[in-house]
Amino acid sequence: MSRPSRLQRQVLSLYRELLRAGRGKPGAEARVRAEFRRHAGLPRSDVLRIEYLYRRGRRQLQLLRSGHATAMGAFVRLREPGGVGGPGGLPDDGDGPRSPLEGARVPKTPPGGR
Repeated sequence: MSRPSRLQRQVLSLYRELLRAGRGKPGAEARVRAEFRRHAGLPRSDVLRIEYLYRRGRRQLQLLRSGHATAMGAFVRLREPGGVGGPGGLPDDGDGPRSPLEGARVPKTPPGGR
């Protein structure tokens, strides 16, 4: 296998630093691992996205090290027990409106334009 690129070394270093900074903070290590696993499949050629995620990780590292962070979490959408349907756990029967505006009535313009 070829030698890791500079960007790969930076990403691995960031991963280790985030894990160290997250020690003792509830949810931090699991969140770091989950985020890195989620983006592990990015193609090496997608350099712009990798650099963006790297900068985002650096900002999160600064926040973790600042002392103001006591834990690390994420906003997640919970599903109903039983996993029914999509968002909010409502069943999707396939014939209802998909967004609040989709089923809204639009008033027709009279033939005079007013």
